[in-house]
Amino acid sequence: MVRYLTERLPLMLAPGWIDHEVQPIAIRDILSYLTLAADHPPLGILNIGADRLTFRRMVETYAELRGLSRVIWTVPAFMPQLAARWIGAITPIPNALAVPLVQGMVQSLVADTDRAHNIFPMIEPIDYRTAVSLALVRVEKGEVETRWSGALGHGPTAELEDSEGLARETRSRMVHANPDAVFRAFSGVGGERGWPAWEWAWILRGALDRLVGGPGLRRGRRHPDEIFPGEALDFWRVEAAVPPRLLRLRAEMRLPGRAWLQWEAVPEAGGTRLVQTALFAPNGLLGTAYWYGLYPFHQFIFSAMVDALARRAEADPMLLDRLSA
Repeated sequence: MVRYLTERLPLMLAPGWIDHEVQPIAIRDILSYLTLAADHPPLGILNIGADRLTFRRMVETYAELRGLSRVIWTVPAFMPQLAARWIGAITPIPNALAVPLVQGMVQSLVADTDRAHNIFPMIEPIDYRTAVSLALVRVEKGEVETRWSGALGHGPTAELEDSEGLARETRSRMVHANPDAVFRAFSGVGGERGWPAWEWAWILRGALDRLVGGPGLRRGRRHPDEIFPGEALDFWRVEAAVPPRLLRLRAEMRLPGRAWLQWEAVPEAGGTRLVQTALFAPNGLLGTAYWYGLYPFHQFIFSAMVDALARRAEADPMLLDRLSA
């Protein structure tokens, strides 16, 4: 909730109880307590928490770490139900979750952690600022593979999701080819070979990017088939390349946010599942409007692209040679 509100609202109207104290704790510290408690005799109820700070300070700290300028105005007559519905309207957090979160801020929520510290002195909860910094590092480094891996599986072939401040579009196709052929298909995109669908749209996007000072498509790629992390690929940068499993590109075009495009080749009985994921971390409301404004076009472009890559993999010459041998 802190991430969504801070990323999307340059001016935040907040209730007076935004200055009540809370005591957040990092998930890694909760897991440490649970792990040690499993090998300990029953303890009853233990209060755990890290440093005490206000919700206002939580927002301000997140903004500082992200380099965002945010203004918070206090509105005294701001009822909890109204605040929860406001959060539900501008973030993907459902009202069923937003209501208890907001109600929890109406009163100060601080814990007496002395007993927990005496029983588990080896656990020193990290402070809020450090916890947020560690969480942001994963996105800054593009360490988003774990939330993508195995996406969809046997479920729907297309999915739009907005969670943890990240918008994600995932599409998958079952391909009658081995993972090597599927990897060759998606690792060969860009450069002189171009993009597998809606080529004119990619060319137009590259031209627009150059007009605003971005790299456009002029950089091409070093080699038509070989690809390594760190290389430029049109207006993308190769962030991860793991043959024959995964290719992840990070956008270097001018955008109101950060974007990635990833393909995975997941072995399954009878072939390989091709999973294509586009991820976008918007900057503010402009970034959110940009992503959802383009979503209708993404439906055509990204669907056509995953279909074209599936066909390219099934028509792979090396695969056809082995089948005819």
